[in-house]
Amino acid sequence: MASPKKKLQGLVAATITPMTEHGEINFSVIGRYVDYLVEEQGVKNVFVNGTTGEGLSLSISERCRVAEEWVTKGRNKLDQIVIHVGALSLKESQELAQHAAEIGADGIAVIAPFFLKPWNKDVLINFLKEVAAAAPALPFYYYHIPALTGVKIRAEELLDGIQDKIPSFQGLKFSDTDLLDFGQCVDQNRQRQFAFLFGVDEFCIQRFINFVVKLELLKLRVSQNQRSLALGTATSSFPHS
Repeated sequence: MASPKKKLQGLVAATITPMTEHGEINFSVIGRYVDYLVEEQGVKNVFVNGTTGEGLSLSISERCRVAEEWVTKGRNKLDQIVIHVGALSLKESQELAQHAAEIGADGIAVIAPFFLKPWNKDVLINFLKEVAAAAPALPFYYYHIPALTGVKIRAEELLDGIQDKIPSFQGLKFSDTDLLDFGQCVDQNRQRQFAFLFGVDEFCIQRFINFVVKLELLKLRVSQNQRSLALGTATSSFPHS
């Protein structure tokens, strides 16, 4: 079973792919990008060629070169470099997964195919399983982003028994606003050392903080009610004169 050097946790930067004004990849920027993340932002994990990095708009050769540059420039500086290898073609995803393993990436992630969409959990898992098998030594992460893929299979449903099918599975990047689904993923997999990355940054900043505040207020009310009940029980136990 694949296992990361250490659990993927903390901030993970979804990196952009720097371009020149002529639409060519500006590889010379990536080394400075690594230094900026580590030295200025304190971020030591990256997610390369994902949505922010426009990976699906790049050619296979461009995606490979970008991945190589991040691994080379991030060596001894970054903790974990996860390469997104999802594609509409299974063979292209497998090729990208094999390449990520060969260059020394720390993990791979895969988005659901979104043209001829998987219609149920089993079909999606079969696709993911084939990609993961191309790089069995690398930790494997599912990239859940239904707003872009149109694949509405709940992440919580997908996780049920997934490690039996994909031994290298280590977690998911959850880029959806369904906090109930996300919460169930976390709650129902507490015994497993899965990594759960929440990818809707703006939602987290605004609504998630409000959710946490409301949850704490609810806990406070419950605690106050329990104290009131305890006080009422104690008072009623004294004999009346």
